[in-house]
This record gives sequence, structure tokens and C-alpha cells, in this order.
Amino acid sequence: MSLKQSPWWDRQNHEDRRAILLARSNLKTAIRHWFKTQGFIEVETGCLQISPGNEVHLHAFKTQLTDTSNHSHPIYLHTSPEFACKKLLAAGEQKIFTFAPVFRNRERGPLHHPEFMMLEWYRANEPYETVMKDCIALLNIAADEIGNDTFNWRGKSCAPKLPPEYLTVKDAFNRFANIDLGATMNSSQANQSLLANMANDIGIATSQNESWSDIFSRILTSHIEPNLGSTQPTLLMEYPIQEAALAQTSPTDPTIAERFELYCCGVELANGFGELNDPHIQRDRFEQAMKTKQKIYGHHDPIDEDFINALEYMPPASGVALGFDRLVMLATQATHIDQVIWTPMPTTD
Repeated sequence: MSLKQSPWWDRQNHEDRRAILLARSNLKTAIRHWFKTQGFIEVETGCLQISPGNEVHLHAFKTQLTDTSNHSHPIYLHTSPEFACKKLLAAGEQKIFTFAPVFRNRERGPLHHPEFMMLEWYRANEPYETVMKDCIALLNIAADEIGNDTFNWRGKSCAPKLPPEYLTVKDAFNRFANIDLGATMNSSQANQSLLANMANDIGIATSQNESWSDIFSRILTSHIEPNLGSTQPTLLMEYPIQEAALAQTSPTDPTIAERFELYCCGVELANGFGELNDPHIQRDRFEQAMKTKQKIYGHHDPIDEDFINALEYMPPASGVALGFDRLVMLATQATHIDQVIWTPMPTTD
């Protein structure tokens, strides 16, 4: 019989984690200071929302809100503060950031926790290349504050202060998987069968039930992501439009979007957009995504009509969501996300 693992509040366990937790606290203070020197305002967004986010493969925590007349309405813990932040942009805010607790069901592992900390920020009337530079500035702050010029994760190392590599998704697929992704994206309807054949050629079995996006994600996870952020940070950019429901379409190529992700040591740290502010396009994308979610999982999330209305007034903007816990992990060389969270949720095993 195996002994039950001691809880996080066991004094020895807490003492073992305390240096990392103090480093987390100091890093948060340093990041707050940097944002304020850049003219940002820190905001606080509500966790309870009408819609959790409208992404196909994200699963929210659902509850009931009971009003004073004893009528109940479904409500969700948000998977991101994005909708609320964009409403603040519509209200007239220009440069905002937030440390927001966010909640995602069906997620638990070394890099995933059901409740985690999202650092999210937005710049009105600035291109998404600007927030890419913000990401690199935050890597430098993390390295300096924690005193570690090398990030590590499962045998992989990355020097966060080296100049980043800017790599397009198409180039990454060609380099690491020998796949001409652009050939599958040349029409308004992505070519699922062609991408499936290419995946089969590199040893990934596919089925007819899988969509182009499903196959794209499998190749990305197995062949692309493990190679990103080796030696230096990688900004993976110009995502296919099918993979960027909340991002603007590129002004030079209708098949790609203004979306990027930041990687170090093969770990995704941040996801950023040139933000979509067309309510009609956004509604169409959400409706299509929720049809797909219903088909795959047998349920879908409601669309926040207030958010759609706010997009009419939201200026052009760029924004980023960064997993703060993951940044702390890589900078402190922690091996599990529970090590960097002050009060991690007990496991149910």
C-alpha cells in the first residue's frame, strides 16, 4: 500500500516550496512596476461571466446564479478575462493589464491546473508587433528578478535574454515536419484530405472524422512545439485563420491571422492577437465554433451578446494572454505547476 502524499500545507512541503513562492511574489511586483512605467492601468475583471469564452476545446466550470426573485440562470467562471478587458477598451481605456485567476475544466498535469493565473494586457491603437516586444521585455524581467539567465523544462534550455526567433507557422511546419501547410490553405475551404495525407507521411494516423484543425493541432503538438524556444525564445506567428477566432485577418494574406504564440523550452507561455473588432465577423466565428463544440462534445457555450455589442465601439487593439504560473515555473526551474501556486487544488487520485 502506498502512503498518501502529504498536503501542500504540511510544514515541510510548504518550506520546500517557499523560496519559489516568494520568487513568484517578487516577480509579480516587478511586472506590475514595469507595466505602470509603460503607462498601463491595472484593472480587475469579474470571474463570473455570461459566457466563458466560446472556444471549441476549452471546458468551463458552470454554475447557477439565483436572483432576488429566486429565479436561476446559468453562469460560468471565465476561461480568460478577454471579453471583460475588451469591453473596457470599448469604454475608452487605452492601455490595461490584469492578473486574473482563470478556470478551465478537464485540465490537470505538470503544466495545467484547473485554476491558474493569467497575465493579460491590451494596447489600443497599436499593432500586435508591439505586444510581441512586450513579451520579450517580460522574459527579461523574469530572468533578472529571479536571477536566472537560463530557463529549463524537461531537459530543454532557453536563454530568455537572447534575441527571439520570429518564425511563421508555415515555415515551422516546413522545417520541423516537412509539410507545405500553405498548399492546404489556398482556398476558402481548408483542404482536410491533403493535410491528412501529409500527416500520414510523417507517421500520424488520421481519420475522416477529423477536421483540418484537428490534424493541424496534432502536427503542431507532436512535431512543432517540442522544437520551439530552444536556445532562444521563439515567437510563432501568422497562424492560419481557422486557428484564430478572435484575431484580425492579415491585411496581406486572407488565409492567415494576426496571431502569435511565445515559446521557451517547447512550452507555450503566451498567446497574442491583433484583436478582431468587427462584431459581424466575430459572431459568425463564434457560431461556427459552437456548432463544432456541440458536434464534438454534445454541448456548447452561450454567446455574450454584450461582448458582441461592445465590439462596435472597441478601437483597433493588440493584446496578449500569458500564463504567469508557467513563466514562474521556467524561471525557477520548477518541475510541476503545483510547486508555484500558493494553494494548489488537492488531487482527486
